[in-house]
Amino acid sequence: MTHIPVSFQDDWFEDLQTRITDDGPWDHRELFRLAWEAARANAVEDFDQLQCLRYLPHITPLDHQLATAQTVIRDMHGRALLADEVGLGKTIEAGLILKEYIVRGLVKKALILVPASLVIQWVRELNTKFSIPAVAQTKEYMWERHDILVASIDTAKRPPHRDIVLNQPYDLIIVDEAHKLKNKQTKNYQFIQQLTKKYCLLLTATPIQNTLDELYNLITLLKPGHLGQAVHFQQSYAHGKRHVKNNDTLKQELRKVMVRNRRSDSNVEFTTRHVITVPIELSAEEQALYDGVTKFVQEQYATAKGASSALSLITLQREVCSSRDAAFMTLVNMHNRAPEDSPVRARIVELVHMLKKIERHTKAQKAVDIIRESDDKLIIFTEYRATQEYLQHLLAEHGITSVLFRGGFKRSKKDWMSQLFETRAQVLIATEAGGEGINLQFCNRLINYDMPWNPMRVEQRIGRVHRLGQKRDVYIYNLATANTIEEKILHLLYEKINLFEMVIGELDTIIDRLHLQKSLEQNIINILLASKSEGEVRIKMENLGEIIRSAHKQIQPKTPQTLEGSVLP
Repeated sequence: MTHIPVSFQDDWFEDLQTRITDDGPWDHRELFRLAWEAARANAVEDFDQLQCLRYLPHITPLDHQLATAQTVIRDMHGRALLADEVGLGKTIEAGLILKEYIVRGLVKKALILVPASLVIQWVRELNTKFSIPAVAQTKEYMWERHDILVASIDTAKRPPHRDIVLNQPYDLIIVDEAHKLKNKQTKNYQFIQQLTKKYCLLLTATPIQNTLDELYNLITLLKPGHLGQAVHFQQSYAHGKRHVKNNDTLKQELRKVMVRNRRSDSNVEFTTRHVITVPIELSAEEQALYDGVTKFVQEQYATAKGASSALSLITLQREVCSSRDAAFMTLVNMHNRAPEDSPVRARIVELVHMLKKIERHTKAQKAVDIIRESDDKLIIFTEYRATQEYLQHLLAEHGITSVLFRGGFKRSKKDWMSQLFETRAQVLIATEAGGEGINLQFCNRLINYDMPWNPMRVEQRIGRVHRLGQKRDVYIYNLATANTIEEKILHLLYEKINLFEMVIGELDTIIDRLHLQKSLEQNIINILLASKSEGEVRIKMENLGEIIRSAHKQIQPKTPQTLEGSVLP
């Protein structure tokens, strides 16, 4: 047996014995008082009390955000689905929870997985608002070197990063835009499922979009077994894919793992939203081109094969309303795909000649006029890259500084464009990628240059400027060319059904009530392509509008009965 020498240090004993005998000298009373006050300041008087608030001088969380953080930590033990409606600050709630766990010493290593376009935004908010030393992942070595890392989920799941990430234990995983994990067959879902994690937060404003299975998959990813096996869940709560039974019991179970704050229930006051429709009369050359394209589209629809062909035809009609540049590229592609001896080629050449006669775009000029009148920062949303580049060229001719923002840019370039817009440029010209995730509250004016046919995409656009942190009223300009498909869509989707006055989720409720066999967008396409005259288009569109308004009236005095409304607590 090995003998380990043990020795005792006892030189302090004689000094202590002398002090006890002489009753001193003891330490200074002032030092004792300071030590006592320090101990009292650091004492946790109530376990439910958030300790991190004393370390957050740059942010004052709202009541519902504080309540959410407390609920997740106290009742859900750090595994929760944060499902607040758009604009209520899910990022702030996640930051509070992360900070609290760091202060309590329960989290040291955390990974925040977000869409690529949001990485820099998350890093900035965690550093500036919460004093959390988060870093954006850019190199392979960073996965192991940094404790608080923000990364793109698409990067993390790919080799060689995947093995490095999966081989590390994490105290906390945060996943933003978690509705993209709704399908358990996807690589994203399986990757998150394999991560070693103690706590986990999933953030999404739309935990249910189509079927109950989506919600089940998210909850199972968060807390396996909470809703039982898939077969048991279907038997207990599902009646078909979109109908619920025992919904009170299901809501009770969801409250254990999900927090959903609604705008209507919170005390958050948003600034006023001013919606301005700007009608535009096309020039004679522009109207002739539009009428020619419309006739061409209707002729081709009769022989079109498949939904994709019909969609490309209607897209051409929409592009003519946007710019000749956008329409030109589509016409060229159609010309190249058509057989050499096809009469379609000759018709396309005629349209191209008509297009070349247009020297000035009335719609683009109206956008320039709005920018000059406002003399403030402004965002222009367009559907097409060709239009985006044309607008930048036109604005430069008028001495207006602008930057582009679109999905094809790398993360660093997107962040650079956002910074240039905030600090130097007057206008940000964005495609739909600009409608996702980024916060632009320093701007309060927005032009919908091209109107999407999916109303929820418009709400995403507006949400970039009309959200928590916006101090000014928001002005939204909707450009609509008269006597075109664009005017019809604006009239039906946005004015007839009062889209801009609806609360989040109300539109989903209406569409669910319609029991449409196809999407609302596809029904509109069918009306436009199958009608034989403008009068028939107008009548069918009016009928669809009446049906939508009727559905709207049915839900107004009642609790929404969509899948979301009947399930979510």
